[in-house]
Amino acid sequence: MRKSSFWICMLLIAVFAFPALAGAGKVPGVTDKEVVVGWTTPLSGPAALWGVTALGGKAWADYINDQGGVNGRKIKVIMKDDGYNPTRALVNLQEMKGKVFAVCGLLGTAICHAAKDFFAENKIPLITAYGNIRIWAKLPKDKLHYVFIAYPDYEDEADYITKYAVQKIGAKKIALFYQNDDYGKLAMSGVKKGIASVTGGKLVGAVPYEVTERSLSTHALNLKKTGADSVIIYTTPTHGALIVKEMAKIGYRPKVYATFTLADPIMYRVAGKVWEGTYIALPGNSGIPGAEPQSDQVVKILKKYNPKIKGKEYLALFGAMSMMHFVKGLQNAGRDLTPESLIKGMEQIKNWQPQGVGAPVTYGPNRHHGVNASRMGQAKNGKDTILAPFTIFKAHF
Repeated sequence: MRKSSFWICMLLIAVFAFPALAGAGKVPGVTDKEVVVGWTTPLSGPAALWGVTALGGKAWADYINDQGGVNGRKIKVIMKDDGYNPTRALVNLQEMKGKVFAVCGLLGTAICHAAKDFFAENKIPLITAYGNIRIWAKLPKDKLHYVFIAYPDYEDEADYITKYAVQKIGAKKIALFYQNDDYGKLAMSGVKKGIASVTGGKLVGAVPYEVTERSLSTHALNLKKTGADSVIIYTTPTHGALIVKEMAKIGYRPKVYATFTLADPIMYRVAGKVWEGTYIALPGNSGIPGAEPQSDQVVKILKKYNPKIKGKEYLALFGAMSMMHFVKGLQNAGRDLTPESLIKGMEQIKNWQPQGVGAPVTYGPNRHHGVNASRMGQAKNGKDTILAPFTIFKAHF
């Protein structure tokens, strides 16, 4: 009886232990032939235009897959709409948990803030996000371990725009129109910093708006009352178009300076001819279709894989660049793919220009902010033109 009981116990232990042991080495979102990346983005709502970044990322993944994938694996993209809503974005991420290996292109300052702890808690690498980089800079190192960002700092960019407006264009009185959240408030900090470091210009007013607002006539009147000859805008594409049209309606035509998130020439279609001449800070983590052959070559590939990208090339390229970062990390990680091997692969990236586009990218064990740079451009004849070379700012983490 004792021998019989012993072998029964051993058999039960084996039955229950074997599945656990068999699954112990399994990495979520990774098979021998596939690696899965998640992408939650606003495909609808007030920031739906920005969702084109995900289409660009998916198109580049399709291109890479046609080249054979990475280390024998094809890239599968799971794309979900969050409507630019933090709650919906968190629901999307929770639904992806256990199904994806990494996440790309998290979009929106409020969404980045809401999701900042998700990646370390679930050991899911985040490869690029589009929002206030100070969110990540404040994370402890163990949580930042899973996060890689290639994105301009809003304060650094607004400081750059302000200095350029005063020193290069001759702005005397500056007003800021901004989204009433961290996105806009960092711009306010940057404008103030820029004003303090130059002579000849001053901040004469600041007008906030809420992302849910659609009537901006009063905001335009308030901007006009400041007497500003130059207005800097930190908005969604929808609100950027609305405010320049409302200012034009009341005969107020200051020089307009915009953050890089409004650099897509589609702004001509949503804002009309009043967008002509707008100065735009162009980001170091991407390029300018129509102004650079290397950017045009990438866009040609993207449109082959998704013809709907036509007319939205700027943001599509922006998203494709994020996928390029992921692909480079996968290549460096090798065949034995785990979150840790991807992290080490990302940290090996040094002085790299994806497809020759943008400012050089560098990550490392003590640097997960890969590129922080801006250059001035201007909307002319339906497209962006480049006015200055990149100004490189320090990495923040």
